[in-house]
Amino acid sequence: MWEPYKKGFKAYLQLERSLSDNSVEAYVRDIEKLTDYLQHSGTLKNPSELKLTDLQHFLKWISELGMSPTSQARIISGIKSFYKYCLIEHISKNDPTTLLETPKLKKTLPDTLSFDEIEDMIAQIDLSKPEGGRNKAILETLYSCGLRVSELVNLRISQLYFDVGFIRVIGKGDKERLVPVGSSAVKYVNIYLKNIRVHIPVKQGNEDIVFLNRRGSKLTRVMIFLIIKELAKKAGIKKTCHTFGRGWRQSSCCTRNARP
Repeated sequence: MWEPYKKGFKAYLQLERSLSDNSVEAYVRDIEKLTDYLQHSGTLKNPSELKLTDLQHFLKWISELGMSPTSQARIISGIKSFYKYCLIEHISKNDPTTLLETPKLKKTLPDTLSFDEIEDMIAQIDLSKPEGGRNKAILETLYSCGLRVSELVNLRISQLYFDVGFIRVIGKGDKERLVPVGSSAVKYVNIYLKNIRVHIPVKQGNEDIVFLNRRGSKLTRVMIFLIIKELAKKAGIKKTCHTFGRGWRQSSCCTRNARP
């Protein structure tokens, strides 16, 4: 009974909304879950015949199956999109999903790095190696300024205003901002620039980039995350790469003044 509607909905998602194949299949699976319930409960109806109470009973059913609130919300989103299609194609005159409430999702506070965790990570750096001096300067800069990793890897020497305690950062949307930098970061960046970077054969186009790899090229975001991940492992800190991105910036904002 629902097969023509499913095919029409799939074509709508592909042609009208230009969704990816994975997204299209996910939406179609949402509708298949609804039809499975209708068949299971013996209340198989056309889309135009379904009422709000039918959908509420469906939600109760998938909840009793042990489906998480996040998955339930995802399915509701798919059904809402389906009824939007039904209204456009005049399959149904009414939208029973209008008053359909999604389950409340638990809001969790973002996981951040504590002051002690950051200190423990910095303490793992081997300063006897050139890469160690560079990595020390990198972490001090990330911590002191609360930069995004993408901002750090693109940081230029011409953007350092250490004499007045600021760096100029180009962030999202090419927006520029001045960011205060702590004395510890200034100290270790200067050590890196004067004692380590000067010995690296810089590749053309990277002359103004602050942090370079051994081959004289700009570091990648992946390389920065690998450095941080390795230091976290040595320090016994078990957190995700997501934490080391957003969490590092948030921890910096909270504890930046705790260090000189």
